[in-house]
Amino acid sequence: MDRHLIIKTRDELLRLRINNILYLEADRNYTRLLLTEGIQFTFAINLGRIEEMLNKQTAGSNSPLVRVGKSYIVNKNYILHINLPKQKMLMLVPGGKPRELVISRDPLKMMKDRLEQEALAGTATPTPSPAAEKP
Repeated sequence: MDRHLIIKTRDELLRLRINNILYLEADRNYTRLLLTEGIQFTFAINLGRIEEMLNKQTAGSNSPLVRVGKSYIVNKNYILHINLPKQKMLMLVPGGKPRELVISRDPLKMMKDRLEQEALAGTATPTPSPAAEKP
């Protein structure tokens, strides 16, 4: 069953498949959201509040969305490359163009370690195929 994130503001409601979210990025009191299809939204809600909504709505499930530092929540299924010295993370969706995120070294190292642990434990979730994502 597909999990959804519902973001409500005074004037808007957005219902998103969690697997279609590439990342969310903090921009002061706003949050920018980028979907795997390249569609982008901006909300007048800070990233901490979005994280609270996400935790509440996905409690008890294994969500691929993970907070990385102060500025990002990323979908770990689309991480292609982490470069600690350059402080960069490359994200890629099948058939899409790569997105490069600049992230502080410590949060990036924690994400790298987490992905390594999941791979060793065999709990890493496979990247969903584009055909499986179509409604």
